[in-house]
Amino acid sequence: MFTNSVLILAGQRPDRADPLASALGISHKCMTPVLGRAAIAYVSEIVSRALPTAKIFVAIEREEVLANEPTLNALRASGRLSLLPAQRTLLESVAAAGDVVTFPLLITTADNVLLTEEAVLSIDRSFEKTVDAVVALARREAILAAHPSGKGRYYQFRDGAFSNCNLFWLRDRSALRAAQPFATGGQFLKTRGRILKAFGALNAALFATRLLTLRGMFANVSRRLRVKIDPLVLSDGRLAIDVDDLKSLKMVEEILRRNIA
Repeated sequence: MFTNSVLILAGQRPDRADPLASALGISHKCMTPVLGRAAIAYVSEIVSRALPTAKIFVAIEREEVLANEPTLNALRASGRLSLLPAQRTLLESVAAAGDVVTFPLLITTADNVLLTEEAVLSIDRSFEKTVDAVVALARREAILAAHPSGKGRYYQFRDGAFSNCNLFWLRDRSALRAAQPFATGGQFLKTRGRILKAFGALNAALFATRLLTLRGMFANVSRRLRVKIDPLVLSDGRLAIDVDDLKSLKMVEEILRRNIA
């Protein structure tokens, strides 16, 4: 095992309520009931099993939100899990955690309910001496195979369409630069301004025209950020489907029921 710490991002944006949480009448999306169990409970249990020696940190701005969650309480009682104050943005939360955690660091989100031990171990084993950061993705074909509704947005490259799996790995604190393109969340490619900020003008043009492969784009972005970032394409398309809205909540529950049956 190479990963020493896990960071689960569970905070809310301070400037607006989360639509899913509002629709369900709860304060935080991380507590979304998925087949009767909080979303964050699935995630914390998976990472605790996959990485039995890693310390787990949950970034959330209000500790009382998690006060009655049994899985988290058990992990806290065992000394394996600690809470950190979430910051204004995802990037700020990751940067703040960098002052506390021990690297290498695995990062995921509290809505990543379909996360598997295999995926965590795959990204952990992808460690190389020349790699500073790893980003997990899945192909559109694999995602549609997991559920016909798939996802609404994909990153298009010359060698196919991909979606991120909300699973990242950082070698050390200097690798925090690799998190910059994801600072605005999973939809950071939604507008031209975000693309320009994340990739730079040349890379944004190459992305728009789909002239580069996925790995080629990561190589270019690595040079721009001065940190080596590798994509890890996972074969399990379920990993790209998180609990983001009522539609995806239904999809995730359907997949979980199918796995139980």
